[in-house]
Amino acid sequence: MTTGFVFHELYLWHNTWNWAQVFPPSLTVQPGTHAENPETKRRLRNLLEVSGILEHLVTIKPRKATVEEVGQVHTPAHIAKIKEISDRGYGDASTLTPLGAGSYEIALLAAGGAIEAMDAVVKGTVQNAYALIRPPGHHAAADVGMGFCLFANAAIAIKHAQTQLGIGRIATVDWDVHHGNGTQSIFYSDPSVLTISLHQDNLFPLDSGAMSENGESEGKGFNINVPLPPGSGPGAYTLAFEKVVIPALRQFKPELIVVPCGFDASGVDPMGRMMMNSSGYRHLTRMLLKAADELCSGRLLMTHEGGYSEMYVPYCGLAVVEELCGHRTDVTDPWDDIMGTWGAMPVQPHQAAIIDEAAKLLNNIR
Repeated sequence: MTTGFVFHELYLWHNTWNWAQVFPPSLTVQPGTHAENPETKRRLRNLLEVSGILEHLVTIKPRKATVEEVGQVHTPAHIAKIKEISDRGYGDASTLTPLGAGSYEIALLAAGGAIEAMDAVVKGTVQNAYALIRPPGHHAAADVGMGFCLFANAAIAIKHAQTQLGIGRIATVDWDVHHGNGTQSIFYSDPSVLTISLHQDNLFPLDSGAMSENGESEGKGFNINVPLPPGSGPGAYTLAFEKVVIPALRQFKPELIVVPCGFDASGVDPMGRMMMNSSGYRHLTRMLLKAADELCSGRLLMTHEGGYSEMYVPYCGLAVVEELCGHRTDVTDPWDDIMGTWGAMPVQPHQAAIIDEAAKLLNNIR
């Protein structure tokens, strides 16, 4: 398999300032490090180099998305707001989403990186691709940036594929620990895009990502949420793929699959309470690759989203990239076997009950 890889040093220069994880400093909140800082992405890129896997990837050079390309998803007012804050040098896109000087241009470069990766996959330059881009995108809605996200990278790439590359039906499978509310809202009434989100129940945004959110109008039935209970591990995620994700993809028959890829469902992530390990992500990737081969000539694009463990995100990312390109390196994940012995890693009855309920949503896909 040929796997494309998008990265740019400027992605690491997006400035989220000295917030204490997700809170701005004050007289009662000591300045610290924002949760969405460059280190997880930098360390993932470094491990890809150290492991030697970069030699097996095809470099895809990103470019800045145009305002017109971003405008296929976002309102002019939202685009102008992000630019104004960036030009000013400091501000918040909405709530808990700080940005700094140059963040507008870097966000355009992130969206453009997703577009270039999409071009390469659709045109057959590569079979699949991983876009290690920043700032992330799956929480950004048409008129607001939130949850550390400025522009909806995956959605922008999907619109580009549909309007410029002749692709019709596209499916998204979001396994970030937080609900992919931005992607959902953008395509909520669109039957040409099947949006699936597996996430920790009611983590972020609050009151978002329920099973009842199943699309509207022409898009009714084409949005599927699987709100997994806290503590879900590889067993629950695998069962959700077996009973919900893969059957939904087979019913929908997409021409391409996009994965908003966050690694914050890992067992050591500070922003979630799930128990995925790198082996779990590797297995999910293998399942998606098989489905992509069966349904859409292997066309699969992953856009990097969340993941806040500086130590562990790189190992989860390496496992996914290894599967994408079909090459195993000599790097061993030091956490993987340890996590594998934790209690409740197999699917639990209460988790299976939620997944069974979500599987009923397959009846609504037309």
